[in-house]
Amino acid sequence: MNKIPNRKAICDVLLKEAETDKDIVVLCSDSRGSASLAPFADAYPEQFVEMGIAEQDLVSVSAGLAHCGKKAFAASPACFLSTRSYEQCKIDVAYSNTNVKLIGISGGISYGALGMSHHSAQDIAAMSAIPNMRVYLPSDRFQTAKLIEALLKDEKPAYIRVGRNPVEDIYTEDNCPFEMDKATVLAEGADAAIIACGEMVRPALEAAKLLEKDGIHATVLDMYCVKPLDKEAIVKAVVTAEEHAPFGGLGSMVSQVVGAECPRKVLNIALPDAPVVSGTSKEVFDYYGMNAEGIAKTVKDALK
Repeated sequence: MNKIPNRKAICDVLLKEAETDKDIVVLCSDSRGSASLAPFADAYPEQFVEMGIAEQDLVSVSAGLAHCGKKAFAASPACFLSTRSYEQCKIDVAYSNTNVKLIGISGGISYGALGMSHHSAQDIAAMSAIPNMRVYLPSDRFQTAKLIEALLKDEKPAYIRVGRNPVEDIYTEDNCPFEMDKATVLAEGADAAIIACGEMVRPALEAAKLLEKDGIHATVLDMYCVKPLDKEAIVKAVVTAEEHAPFGGLGSMVSQVVGAECPRKVLNIALPDAPVVSGTSKEVFDYYGMNAEGIAKTVKDALK
């Protein structure tokens, strides 16, 4: 079982690239430990800025550094980064089109029992609604590393959401197909399609294996690029799966594309429109049917 969280994969890439690229600067809001960025702060103190618990300042200072030619990576809990500093993300980063990569750590329900104040079930919708803002939810540590490497090569704003805990590997170091802003096809089938992002990709893939036993062949798409959405990959969607509220996220975006291009039924598996029950991510996913068995059941019901 993998023990490396996606947030550490981000730090590993930045550590490596900062050896030769002194324009890389990392900023935190009293979150270097929870963001797994302490090693970067120790290795490159002159390229690290601790802002303290001041999310708005975190984003604005990052934008200022970007205007000076720096490659700014601003890390903060997703629940705060996507709400407390929303105006700064909108104006200082996106409207000004600055080279700031916003890293929302401990996204979704990662904080578990801390409840609604620390859950980020609205960030996909909120960040996707901002012009110029790209939104990415990588599914495992290998894809996370590929994404950060790619983002280091451009100068456009982006929001990257990762969870708190390690997730089971989907790819390997030697086999991680990655194309910027293109979904990865994990399985191909003619009966249904399951489109997932972030930590929901693993349950979606496992659901396809369960369906296979019943003679149902499902396509599984790893839609890490929520915005811009890979429209060409969406052909016969039946189920979307996301660690997000039921409004404005991956399900809504896929429904728009399917409705316009190839009308058919789309079912969205998501968190409820209510405060989420307390528990670990697995416990919450199991409770709401956001696991392999729940996804498989939704597909079967849809095909009836």
